[in-house]
Amino acid sequence: MSLKDVLHWRYAPKRMTGAAVPEEHIEAILKAAQYAPTSMGLQPFTMILIRNREMVERIRPIAYNQPQVSEASHLLVFASYSVLTEAHIDKYLQNICATRGVTMESLDAFRRSMLRFMENSSDEAIRVWAEHQTYLALGFAIAEAALLNVDVTPMEGFDPVQLDQLLGLQEKGLRSTALLAIGYRDAENDFLAHEKKVRRSLDELVIRICG
Repeated sequence: MSLKDVLHWRYAPKRMTGAAVPEEHIEAILKAAQYAPTSMGLQPFTMILIRNREMVERIRPIAYNQPQVSEASHLLVFASYSVLTEAHIDKYLQNICATRGVTMESLDAFRRSMLRFMENSSDEAIRVWAEHQTYLALGFAIAEAALLNVDVTPMEGFDPVQLDQLLGLQEKGLRSTALLAIGYRDAENDFLAHEKKVRRSLDELVIRICG
């Protein structure tokens, strides 16, 4: 099936069966997020993959008791950078050097441009920018899951302050941005399972500027 077909098939289940998703599918979903495009390639986010039942049960009330949290096979937390530092930039550049066999000196202009971006952006602007990049990765993970016929539910309905405290994210310079419950839909108990997908028409959604 094409990507269009599987995106039409997918939806965000409200109930899941608890069945285990094969680890190779989980790794493929993580890889898709890893290869998502991000501004300057900086990838200002971290993913926390949770399968520990005790931890999941502690997260469920933080996520307003949504059943997908504990019915999923895996729970993936997307956490964005709360700050951008010179150390982040230099670590990224060192990765470029190791991967492409180039010198740090050859990347000096690129480094200066990233430092200017960091220095000229407020703390809040950096947080918003990092969240935007994180959502790109979330979208790629959702698409890959659909290609694998794995159900996922992206979720913003949780208390980020409590989740950050539980996972110790503040100490890591991170802020929880979104959850992704990964599993298989429980079609018998999910009221949305057989409903038609509702979207705005392309004529309404797209403004076309043609020559």
